[in-house]
Amino acid sequence: MNEQTFAELSAGYALGALSPDDELAYREALEAHPEWMPLVEADAAAAALLSEGVADVAPPPALRASLLAQIGAPVAEPVAEQPSSREDDVADPADELHDDDPRAAASGYSVGSPATEELQTVQRRNWTRSLFALTASIALLVGIGWGVGALTQDMRAPSAESVLAQIERSDDAQSSTAQLGDGGEATVHWSPSVDGVVLVADGLPEIDDDQSYEAWFVRGSAPIPAGAFESSDGSAAMLLEGDMQPEDVIALTIEQSGGSPSGLPTTDPIVAIPTSA
Repeated sequence: MNEQTFAELSAGYALGALSPDDELAYREALEAHPEWMPLVEADAAAAALLSEGVADVAPPPALRASLLAQIGAPVAEPVAEQPSSREDDVADPADELHDDDPRAAASGYSVGSPATEELQTVQRRNWTRSLFALTASIALLVGIGWGVGALTQDMRAPSAESVLAQIERSDDAQSSTAQLGDGGEATVHWSPSVDGVVLVADGLPEIDDDQSYEAWFVRGSAPIPAGAFESSDGSAAMLLEGDMQPEDVIALTIEQSGGSPSGLPTTDPIVAIPTSA
């Protein structure tokens, strides 16, 4: 299973819309690919946000027709549900395809064979997944607003914890540690085979409410912003913004809330961590 297929299953799982077979496939894929956990967390957060923050509104009359048109399905009027009976469950011979029907030839199987039924089941499942994914996206956009795209993108961004787990499992994991002035320490974790650099710190000095910690890639004599963060207990795990280059030094300063507005440090580093041997 690829990541795109898993993302569709994850969206369905977040809203409790998976069939038993799809839920089993979802769980097996997640067990085999723990690095996909950020997708699960993001979909759960989006589902919670949708359920808590959206008022009931009547959908536009054209929404249903537009939705069906996008997935290539014909628009049909709703049909009232009828009580089922054993006679209703019996297939009408007139509805079956004949072997000379072009649709039967396109399938590559003889009409009525188990292989044909299995193929049709897979096609219906794929169609349902696509419909669900599209419906969920439209519901989010209509209910929360078009700005939800940026919010969802942020929620889907990998977390420091998930990237750190990937680095630690890799065969080429590397790290470098430096001591903070008050007895704490900060460690940088990276791997050439993993996209992302994680800074883990403990024993950070206390800062005011209008201040933030800010990380920097110091490349030669040039500091490059790598992201600002806060900590309530003196510890933090941060996924640095940007790409680390060989022989960069990772520095940490205390800046105004949100980081230095000039893009340059305004205080001396509280720690500097070399990444070269």
